[in-house]
Amino acid sequence: MSIKYLVFISSTIEDLKSERRELVKLVTRLGALPVTMDAFDINNTDDQKLIKKAIGECDYFLNLTAYKAGAPVGKSFALETEFSWAERFELPVLSLMVDEKARWKAAKKEKEPAAIKALENLKKRLRLFAHETWTSQADLVEKAQNLLIKEMNLNPRQGWVPATEAIKPSIANELARLIQENETLKSKLRMEGSDIMVKVREQMRHALKVLAVNRISLAFWYAPGDNWENTTKFRYLRLFKLLAPELSTTKTTSDISRFLGNILNPDLEKTVRKDYPTPTNTIKKIMADLALLKLVKCSGSDEDEAWEITEYGKETYAAYRMHQLERILEKTGKKD
Repeated sequence: MSIKYLVFISSTIEDLKSERRELVKLVTRLGALPVTMDAFDINNTDDQKLIKKAIGECDYFLNLTAYKAGAPVGKSFALETEFSWAERFELPVLSLMVDEKARWKAAKKEKEPAAIKALENLKKRLRLFAHETWTSQADLVEKAQNLLIKEMNLNPRQGWVPATEAIKPSIANELARLIQENETLKSKLRMEGSDIMVKVREQMRHALKVLAVNRISLAFWYAPGDNWENTTKFRYLRLFKLLAPELSTTKTTSDISRFLGNILNPDLEKTVRKDYPTPTNTIKKIMADLALLKLVKCSGSDEDEAWEITEYGKETYAAYRMHQLERILEKTGKKD
């Protein structure tokens, strides 16, 4: 399959006629298709749309600049406008700017301050991309060839393929079959996906019921103190509700013991000790039970144990919170 690249050649015309002609020849010799919009007026609304569309459909943008900025286009000028469109379409930009040492007629240079300033700004922007300077037509052609070949090798683009080579009837038929098959599979997945979601929601409800009916005793060690005190029973649902947000980041068994010790301390007149204010074995049992329900997961072992909430745990917690918020909304509605 022969791929041909479209190369948009952007330059002023009157001052660069022969140089522009050489670039068109060069692009053609390289097996690419030169795109020029000489016959179009960039200040005509319809022509402007066509020029912009042509740039967007090209693979590379080749700029040729000397000392002219082109026709005024609103607050800008032709060369800068075309370059801005190329940037917007994210085309690879290649630039060939005349060298300051090159001999150039004064008649081919801008005289208006606004145009001179716009041209200077444009050249600054162009230097941010692949660029070369040239002193003669021969030098221009050599530099342009090097830039184009290098860019085409390092940054290959989609290109253009003749319709006769683009796709064979047999391939088109196979593609049509695959598209139809893909749509059928999508439909099945949507149906199966809805069934899966129903099962997942049932599992979540069951997990929350299990958490709601089961309790565990938790004792506290105060500072100063010499024994466990204030053993209190807590529902697993309450423990999960407290731990879920905390376990969005990994926590050790020690971290969890400290967190629950401070949050659930039944005697606010006393301060729990810093290290393991609640029994290690109880904390491990709580976490193991939550892991059994697939709400949390553990990494590491023994002293290096680290816990975090699972994606299923997050969804279960979200379902619980949504249920709580809906209940509050219902109560508020009844009061109103």
